[in-house]
Amino acid sequence: MKNKKCFQAAAAALLIVAAVTILYLLYRYNYIPHRKYTDEDFGITTYQSVRDADGDMVDDQTDILQSAKDYVATKPKYKSKYYAGGYPDDEYGVCTDVVAQALLGAGYDLRYLVDQDIRLHPDDYEIDEADNKIDFRRVKNLKVYFRNTAIALTTDVTEIEEWQGGDIVVFFGHVGIVSDSRNRKGIPFVIHHGHPLQASYEEDILETWGEIVGHYRIQ
Repeated sequence: MKNKKCFQAAAAALLIVAAVTILYLLYRYNYIPHRKYTDEDFGITTYQSVRDADGDMVDDQTDILQSAKDYVATKPKYKSKYYAGGYPDDEYGVCTDVVAQALLGAGYDLRYLVDQDIRLHPDDYEIDEADNKIDFRRVKNLKVYFRNTAIALTTDVTEIEEWQGGDIVVFFGHVGIVSDSRNRKGIPFVIHHGHPLQASYEEDILETWGEIVGHYRIQ
């Protein structure tokens, strides 16, 4: 009887541990939604650019952020493909397409701009032969392009006031647009497209996705 009770207690403990672990993983990977806060909740002044590249009366920073939201609202499916026109023309996309579409909506043709920078600074890119249909859709090339042309900012996520919606964050092997939503610590969410099983396109991943290798703002 005593052994049976010990077994039942151990089994119950294991079930509790398993349940807690599952809940943690669901929360960790954003399948359980995280509460969202705003700049105002932390006394942070929302940054606005002095530029309006496409002349739509919306500043570039706000335009980039809203264009990223508009793009992911189409719910693209994750798949890496080569397109003759460069930009995806179907329901598929990858992480770099979030950034490309965000910038395109603000008046910046990333395909042209990256190709131009590759031709101006070929030694920076480690490319055997430039291909403007795909080069702007590779994370490693975007890292170089933004390093060459954008404002480089902190990669320390605890400096929360330095992270603004519409910024670009580059992880090792991944890229996204910084959201204007923040977690309970003030660290912003990221608008991104990382894999087919992603819970949503705007997630609390800045601390957890992996190594941050760049944080940039279009100037």
